[in-house]
Amino acid sequence: MTTMSTARPAERDHRFFLVAWGAAFAVVFVGFARSYFLKGLFGTPALPWLAHLHGFLMTSWFVLFFVQVRLVAAHRVAWHRRLGIFGAVLAGLMVVVAVTLERRAAARDMLSTTVGGPPPLEFMGLLFFALLVFALLVGAALLLRRRRDYHQRLMLLSCLSIVAPGLFRIPLDHVPVVSFLKTGGPLGLFGLDLLLVYACIGYDTWRNRRLHPAFVFGVVLLAMEDLPFIWMFLSSQTWLHFARWLVT
Repeated sequence: MTTMSTARPAERDHRFFLVAWGAAFAVVFVGFARSYFLKGLFGTPALPWLAHLHGFLMTSWFVLFFVQVRLVAAHRVAWHRRLGIFGAVLAGLMVVVAVTLERRAAARDMLSTTVGGPPPLEFMGLLFFALLVFALLVGAALLLRRRRDYHQRLMLLSCLSIVAPGLFRIPLDHVPVVSFLKTGGPLGLFGLDLLLVYACIGYDTWRNRRLHPAFVFGVVLLAMEDLPFIWMFLSSQTWLHFARWLVT
């Protein structure tokens, strides 16, 4: 009886993390279908090799999360830990490549005469902050790898933290309230990119009858990306001066 009662929560955890992973990856796949995953079907322009590497690394992170969840469900903990070393290296490579790619994109956009789009230096800073959030979530998950409940939720949040670029590429502006949510809503707490995070937290809290501290930590970090003071800093001369130096 005890074995069954402990197995059932573990099985529900397994399903929860797989469903949340599937929803996150579906958003990324749909958002980048035209420009990356299915670009051959849409005839979109060729990508530079660094963009291909960036897409490959980001996709690998989702694949790794799926494999790790399955290994835990199969009680292959030793393999899970070995693969975790690869995951730490992969996360570092993702950050380095993304920073390099965005520096080049900002430098290119500063020379562009095309009207419209976000200011390149401010947008670069926002992406840098998102990468910092991702790195903090992964770092915290690695530090708490012996606390399974913390580790799993922080790693899930690391996947959810990189969903936004795909989400904002899905043409949903005709849907009421989407344009409002894209601006971050009041104080940035109701951003479109946070809806999936809140759904995961709400279900997990209802299921376990408690709000897990790992989710509190994660949602505070993720919500900060949309808070007004971040944009105030990215519009300041301090950041703009540093950003110009960084891209030249």
